[in-house]
Amino acid sequence: MTATSRRLLVLFLGSLVLWGATLAHAEEPEPGFKSIFNGKDLTGWDGNPKFWSVRDGAITGQTTKENPTKGNTFLIWEGGKVDDFELRLQVKIIDGNSGIQYRSKAVDKWVLSGYQADYEAGEKYSGILYEEKARGILALRGQKVVIGADGKITPSGSVGDPATIQKSIKKEDWNDYTIIAEGNHLIHKINGHVTIDLTDNDAKKRAMQGLLALQLHAGPPMTVQFRNIRLKRLKLAQGKKVVMVAGTPSHAPGHHEFNAGVLLLERCVNEVPGLLAQGYLNGWPKDPTAFDNADTIFLFMDGGSRHPVIQGENLREMHDLMKKGVGLACVHYAVEVPKERGGPEYLDWIGGYYETDYSTNPHWIANVDSLPEHPITRGVKPFHLNDEWYFNIRFPVESDHVQPIVQATPPDDVRRTQAAAEHPGRLETLSWAIERPDGGRGFGFTGGHFHNNWGDNDFRKLVLNAIAWTAGAEVPAEGIASQVDPEELKQNLDKKRK
Repeated sequence: MTATSRRLLVLFLGSLVLWGATLAHAEEPEPGFKSIFNGKDLTGWDGNPKFWSVRDGAITGQTTKENPTKGNTFLIWEGGKVDDFELRLQVKIIDGNSGIQYRSKAVDKWVLSGYQADYEAGEKYSGILYEEKARGILALRGQKVVIGADGKITPSGSVGDPATIQKSIKKEDWNDYTIIAEGNHLIHKINGHVTIDLTDNDAKKRAMQGLLALQLHAGPPMTVQFRNIRLKRLKLAQGKKVVMVAGTPSHAPGHHEFNAGVLLLERCVNEVPGLLAQGYLNGWPKDPTAFDNADTIFLFMDGGSRHPVIQGENLREMHDLMKKGVGLACVHYAVEVPKERGGPEYLDWIGGYYETDYSTNPHWIANVDSLPEHPITRGVKPFHLNDEWYFNIRFPVESDHVQPIVQATPPDDVRRTQAAAEHPGRLETLSWAIERPDGGRGFGFTGGHFHNNWGDNDFRKLVLNAIAWTAGAEVPAEGIASQVDPEELKQNLDKKRK
């Protein structure tokens, strides 16, 4: 083969690779959308098995004369709550009325209240926005509507002719349904036709987050089916999104109460204007979209070799999120990862980590007498608390970009590792923060062993400030205020042996 022939062959093969890559990209189905129904069974969904099943690859809800439902009943997606999103699915109905419930709340077992994208066998309500067990019809098909701050519902225009939209709906056949929720702006579509466009300015009654479910209506016998259910989370149109992950039960009662701690902090964060938190309990989220619109991620869980962040593909997923500038806050055991897998990543992502046989983890009273000036410390007063404060943390050799946040001097008799014992009397860093080159922010905090410490206002405020800061939100001058009743500390505790 001549030199010219070889060059032509290389160019030809290169063109084939480029063409293949272009074709693969062009055929990539719906970027950002992820399936939330496996097409086989109801894994990840919860509803009354008397009415819900999977038939021919579709979720099927059915009532009969012999098996009626006394009230509207719902099949609820267990993956997590939805906030800003686009949902695409196909639906088919024979008789009766149904719909897709979103940003809703549970009022009883398999019973929800909230926004509903209506769908029926008749010819009037498909595509409307109905609020189940609340404000009723908010927008009829073809309407553009604005709900005022005073709750007044005002049609403000048209998105199409209701009769024309109805003609596009195939009777007793599959139809494409789309729901888009961005902030307080809601849109429904059927077969590509916008059916409603609503802006909800009623801050007291609107919902910005809630459950996703499918409805089976009470009344005459009916059958409704749903398939090809795909969800894409959207960056919040209003505020910052905090994804909080609690580990599985661990240690003795009152120690490592990951679920109760996350639920308490989630409630506090959701009371802060401009922040929206979603907690996932009992381990790594099963929701494939969990982190897709996160501004920051909060981890409170067992670490070391069992750390969920290093299991399977989780480390790669986190790496991709960090490259996008997503924040990361790790509390207590969650700051410990193996030196070989997770250690290098943590040095980049949060600026340090607990290294086995180098760092140490005794129980001792940290006398935090002063705090540096930083958004995380705003409004936080010095505190003195007993906890399992880790120290002698592994930081980068060049650690100028790591900002110590909480420091205290432990007694020399708790310097249990050789590396820690080499520095008697040294002021130790118990919490730290970094601003990463990718634009993200990281935070490490070694306290949190004892659940009751979340009842301390300054301990809690510091962590809440850090959550807001890593999300890229502005921390108030006096820090994030919150109230925790002593009784709340007793709620949601894991059932453990004493």
